[in-house]
Amino acid sequence: MKKRALISVSNKTGIVNFAKELVNLNYEIISTGGTYKTLKENGIKAIEVSEITNFPEILDGRVKTLHPAIHGGLLANLDLENHKKQIEALNISPISIVVVNLYPFKETISRKEVTLELAIENIDIGGPSMLRSAAKNNKHVTVIVDPTDYEPILKEIKNGEISKETKFKLAAKVFSHTSAYDSIIANYLNEQAKIEPELITLTFEKHQNLRYGENPHQSGAFYKDPFAKKGIAMAKQLQGKELSYNNINDANAALELVYQFEQPTAAAIKHMNPCGISSAETINEAYKLTYEADPISIFGGIIALNRIVDKDLAEELNKTFLEIIIAPSYTKESLEVLSKKQNVRVLEINMENEHNEASSQIENLQNIKPITENKMLTSVLGGLLIQDIDNININNLQLEIPTKLKPSEEDIKGALFAQKVVKAVKSNAIVVAKDSVAIGIGAGQTNRVGAAKIALEKASEKAKGAILASDAFFPMADTIELAAKYGIKTIIQPGGSIKDKEIIEACDKLEIAMIITRARHFKH
Repeated sequence: MKKRALISVSNKTGIVNFAKELVNLNYEIISTGGTYKTLKENGIKAIEVSEITNFPEILDGRVKTLHPAIHGGLLANLDLENHKKQIEALNISPISIVVVNLYPFKETISRKEVTLELAIENIDIGGPSMLRSAAKNNKHVTVIVDPTDYEPILKEIKNGEISKETKFKLAAKVFSHTSAYDSIIANYLNEQAKIEPELITLTFEKHQNLRYGENPHQSGAFYKDPFAKKGIAMAKQLQGKELSYNNINDANAALELVYQFEQPTAAAIKHMNPCGISSAETINEAYKLTYEADPISIFGGIIALNRIVDKDLAEELNKTFLEIIIAPSYTKESLEVLSKKQNVRVLEINMENEHNEASSQIENLQNIKPITENKMLTSVLGGLLIQDIDNININNLQLEIPTKLKPSEEDIKGALFAQKVVKAVKSNAIVVAKDSVAIGIGAGQTNRVGAAKIALEKASEKAKGAILASDAFFPMADTIELAAKYGIKTIIQPGGSIKDKEIIEACDKLEIAMIITRARHFKH
C-alpha cells in the first residue's frame, strides 16, 4: 500500500522536485488549491483534498482541510490497536508526510498598501492545525515547514526510512514556526487595537550564529526583529572577520549615538561607551578631532561615521587599529584602501534620522512597526524588562536657565551637543565638551563626582571654558565645586534634586551658567 504525503504550501520553492521524488518513491500525493494546480501543471499526479473528505472547499477556501478524514490520518497513533481499528472502520488512511507552510501573513502586513481586512484574511487556520496535528504525532508523521529540509528527508527515505530523531527535530521546528506565526499576528492586532497586552510573545529570526558570547565559555547567537528597518541587523558587511557578540553590542551603541546628529559626526566606541566624539564641518575633520580627543582608548575601538568615507578618510582610519568602521557609504577608492587591513570589519548601513512610522489609524495602515523600534528589551534572570527607548529629541527640550550668569547661544549649542553624548554614556555619566568635541568622558561610576573627576582629568587644561553635561541631577554641590576648579563655564543637567536650590546657589557663587533640561538619561 502506498504511503500518503499531504502537500499544501504558499512558498512553492523546491516543491515540484520534492513531490516528483516522493511519487518516484511510491508516495501518493494529496494536495489543495494552488499547490494542487502547480503539481498538475508540472505533470505530477495528485489527489485533491476534497476527494479524500468527500466535501468541497467552502467559504472561499477558508474550510478545506479541517475534516476528520484529514486529521484522523494525521493524529492516529499506529502503535495503538484501537486507533488503527477506528481509522480502518472509517476508511481513513494514515498520512506519513505533511509539507505545509503558512499564508504569508508577515509579508502581507509588510506591504505599504495593506488593509486590516487583507491582513486578517491572510491569517492561516487550516495550515497551523495540520502542522500541530502532525508534529504531535511525530512518531508516525514527518512534518516539514522549511524547503531546505526537502533534500535531507529524501536522502533518508532513499536510505531506508526517516529516523525518529529527524522526525522529532522537525516537530520541534514546527512548534517554533507556528508559535512565531501566532506571535506576529497577536503583536500586529494588539498594535492596531492599541492594547498593552498582559501576555507578550516576541518573535525574532536568527541572523547568525556567533563564535561565542561575551566570553569564550558562553555560547551566543544574533537574532533580529523580522520587521526591523534600521539598526545593526540591517548593516551590510563589506569586508572583515565575522562580527562577534561584543562587536554587535558596541556597534549598536555607536549607531545609537551618531543617529542623534545631523551635522558630520564621528563617534568612537569602546566597551559600549563613547571614548571620543566630534561634530565638524566635514566628516574628515570630525574624525580627526575624535581621534585626538582620546588616541589611547580609540585603539581597538569602533568608529561610526554619518557621512560617506572617501580615500583620504580611509587612509586616516587605517593609521590605527580599529575593530569596526560603520558608515552610510564608501567610495570605491576608500574600500581599496581599507582592504589593506582585511580583518577590519567594514559595515555599510542606512543612517537616515527619521524612522518610518506606521499609521496609527486602523483604516489607513501603512507599515507594521517592529516591536523593537520604539522599545528596549533587557533580559534578567527569570524575566524580561521592556521600556520605551530614550528617544527624546534633545534639540526640542524646553530649557531652563536659573543661574544669574546666562549662557551664550554658542554655549547652549555646545551644551546640547554634550547632552546628546552623555545620553549614550553608561551611568553615572559626565561629559566635558568644547567646540563640539567630547574632550573628557566619565562613565559607569558608582558616584557622580567620581565620574566628573575622570572626565575633568581627561580634559585637563582643555576644560577651561568648556561645558559639563550630566545624565542626572547633582545630589550635592561637590561636582559643581570640582568643575569650577577646572574652569568649566557652563553646566547642563536634568535637575530635580531636593538640593537644586543649593546647586544653583553654588553655580552663582562660582560664576558658572547652568541649564536645566528636566530630562534624565540614565543608561545602565
